[in-house]
Amino acid sequence: NSNKMSEAYTSSATYRQVHFAVMAIEASAKRANVSGREMHDRLKRQGLISRRLFRYYDVLHTQSLDWVVADTLETLSNWEHEEMEVTS
Repeated sequence: NSNKMSEAYTSSATYRQVHFAVMAIEASAKRANVSGREMHDRLKRQGLISRRLFRYYDVLHTQSLDWVVADTLETLSNWEHEEMEVTS
């Protein structure tokens, strides 16, 4: 019974989205030469995990991980830059 529950969970859309986001965060961290925690915190602070990785999962997960990493880092840089302009 717990096997069926585990199987149902791992085939769920939520699981796939979380798995995709974790892969994107870790790969982005590696490319940016920062820890996974730091990358997660920066993406979360900008709302990029929910507003980008989850919201656009249907499109993003069809791209290569390399493309997703480049897009994630570019978006993060742009959003952080915009935040700095607004607060200064």
